[in-house]
Amino acid sequence: MLTPRPTRRQTLAALTALPAVLGTKVAFAQPVEPPKAAPFTVCLNMSTIMGQKLGFMGELETAAKAGFRSVEVWVGTMQTYLKTNTPAEARRRIADLGLTIENAIGFAPWIIDDAAARQKGLDQMKVEMEQLAQLGCKRVAAPPVGAQQADAPVLDLHRIAERYRALLELGAQTGVTPLLELWGFAKNLNRLSDVLFVAAEANLPNARLLLDVYHLYKGGSGITALPLVGKPAIEVFHVNDYPANLPAAQITDADRIYPGDGVAPLRETLTMIKNPDRPVVLSFEVFNKSYYAQPADQVAKTAFQKMQALAMSVK
Repeated sequence: MLTPRPTRRQTLAALTALPAVLGTKVAFAQPVEPPKAAPFTVCLNMSTIMGQKLGFMGELETAAKAGFRSVEVWVGTMQTYLKTNTPAEARRRIADLGLTIENAIGFAPWIIDDAAARQKGLDQMKVEMEQLAQLGCKRVAAPPVGAQQADAPVLDLHRIAERYRALLELGAQTGVTPLLELWGFAKNLNRLSDVLFVAAEANLPNARLLLDVYHLYKGGSGITALPLVGKPAIEVFHVNDYPANLPAAQITDADRIYPGDGVAPLRETLTMIKNPDRPVVLSFEVFNKSYYAQPADQVAKTAFQKMQALAMSVK
């Protein structure tokens, strides 16, 4: 005779009584949360070792050897390399080094009033974007080139927004997003409020900003308004430090130093810009002549160690 199968109610009752029978407590497994991704990716801008004149691939090799897995390249150095090497060859070598090109620094005059010259700047940007896309780079800087000098006219922000929108449309076509860059020393786009307005007025979802600890200080914006930028707008952020004895009016690009060697509010800044949804790329960018006089390997390694320490100090 077959033993009848227990009903669902009988099974539940037996399971409920089991702890009492055994005289023990049952510990149910708690769901395990996946480990949180690091809030920052450290990156090396090749300005840091450009004074050693290593060339495009030499700079990449130096960055990789120092420990970096993310880099910012300069368009001019890249284009010199591509005169004798194909983009496919370059991309293979970049992959072999374990690197990602997060952003590129270019100087196309997209912002100026002269319509013919501005069109040439757009054409230049399109060529550069297409080259960068072939190397796997998805971003390029868009600083106020041609409108930065002291005698440049003050441009209407609505006009700048129209011109940045044209860049964003190119970016949508090529897959390379132009990052609107603040230059603290420039006649135009030297304030956080200016680039915020232009990005908002351009009214396209791929608008992004490229900010810098030094330029925020140099232009007088500071960091108080950084939370107003919004998390999606900051994908790459330039990091450096500056000494205590140089006021904003006197400090220059060449005075930037390693993080932790000066008085810039770095931890406060990173706390403001960190994004819970994805890591922010922190790119070390300096133009320090004393660093150019040192071996590039030494400079890159020091930069990596100090950037890692900074990134890990912000939870």
